Amino acid sequence: MGADDEYVPGTDHLAERLAAIDEQAAEQRADALRAGLADYELEDEDAALLAGVTLGAEGIEFLPALPVVAIVGRPNVGKSALVNRILGRREAVVEDTPGVTRDRVTYKAEWMDRSFTLVDTGGWEPDAKGIDRSVAAQAEIAIDLSDVVLFVVDARVGATSTDEHVVRMLRKSGRPVFLVANKIDDARQEPEAAALWNLGLGEPHPVSAIHGRGVADLLDEILKVLPDVSAVAKNEIGGPRRVAILGRPNVGKSSLLNKAAGEERVVVNELAGTTRDPVDEIVELGGKLWRFVDTAGIRRRVHLQQGADFYASLRTSAALEKAEVAVVVLDVSQPVSEQDVRIIDMVLESRRALVLAYNKWDVLNTPAFENIDRRRYLEREIEQDLAHVSWAPRVNISARTGRHLDRLVPALEMALASWDTRIPTGKFNAFLAELVAEHPHPVRGGKQPRILFGTQAGTRPPTFVLFTTGFLDPGYRRFIQRRLRELYSFEGSPIVINMRVREKRQR
Repeated sequence: MGADDEYVPGTDHLAERLAAIDEQAAEQRADALRAGLADYELEDEDAALLAGVTLGAEGIEFLPALPVVAIVGRPNVGKSALVNRILGRREAVVEDTPGVTRDRVTYKAEWMDRSFTLVDTGGWEPDAKGIDRSVAAQAEIAIDLSDVVLFVVDARVGATSTDEHVVRMLRKSGRPVFLVANKIDDARQEPEAAALWNLGLGEPHPVSAIHGRGVADLLDEILKVLPDVSAVAKNEIGGPRRVAILGRPNVGKSSLLNKAAGEERVVVNELAGTTRDPVDEIVELGGKLWRFVDTAGIRRRVHLQQGADFYASLRTSAALEKAEVAVVVLDVSQPVSEQDVRIIDMVLESRRALVLAYNKWDVLNTPAFENIDRRRYLEREIEQDLAHVSWAPRVNISARTGRHLDRLVPALEMALASWDTRIPTGKFNAFLAELVAEHPHPVRGGKQPRILFGTQAGTRPPTFVLFTTGFLDPGYRRFIQRRLRELYSFEGSPIVINMRVREKRQR
């Protein structure tokens, strides 16, 4: 499509022309382009973004991480209905069937001019014996990743053994917990809510999520303890960088962690506020400390054959939320599988930095593989199935023997440096101007959309915003992305390009 297909590397001299541009002149030109946006219909969030940009390349203010409110409870107590009531719109799936919500889902919510992230949890396992474990596993992750927990109980049913199991975990967590007695539709049912005092979580808050009764009062109470900035979702500055080791079962994740930790393990410490076991590991590799984020915490507790994929994806998403960079381990002795691709796609969705570790490399030289040209097939699989992450550093290792494990560190450092990279506004707009001059956007329906101004709105990952007069073809956006990679590397980091289509003001 358009320039995406037509562009052939080496057909322009963009790098040389950009190198010759005076940086001060580029910044002045960017200021003029920014000023020109005054002629267009801008929205409030545009003004906030542009005000941040004027602070300069290193000075963009990052919005603090919103506090996180998690909603937990056993199946069919009305968690999703409460989510919809708090949001003021029907977002979460509500059915009279237990366990419709399979994954944790996040929403942005507001109350009394305060914004927060709302996390809806599910975790039902269609095996009566497993419900207790699965609700606990979900609650465990939600508690770990939240500032405040809403524990929802069906007041008409009363507290069950599953509820009591989760209560023990909540009381240990140290998080503020609100006991929500749901399905109290009128004052006559309030004694049923009062009966929940015996759970030991303090005063029950009677609500009717369906009718809205009591929800405003509950939110008022939550705001009293909710921090302004999340203590769990914030990007930590300093300290060991956080690495998640991911991969399908038996691919060598544990061997890699054990070999990396080896005799060099410095300290194993229980992180504040976590009740999960085992804990994260602080490991020394390449003369640096790294925090390897645990991805095995739930498997130790959940011994269910059914729903194995569900728990695997839960572990993966929980680890990714705490990590900065993911090492996806692939077994070179096996074909690249659908599960491998799914795990990589989860990393892309989480917008974390990415390193691919091809494990069991030593096995390719054993007699079992002598007559099979596995390496040739592997390269073909990588080319076909992993083309969309060709930018990720690739390390060939043997976790079992520890061979080439030292190569992991430069790959991690490169991916994290890319994830943190910022391009000054002047330089980015000069790049856009030169690129468009050399490869204009195709005319569509008699119109040719123009790029008015571009800025990097954030890092981790590098996120760019383009103000345009019309939608850019997906192919053209991919082309911009590819040229950015060719000029500025970004090896190991996803790049996000957002568009804001703005119309000229009517005079």
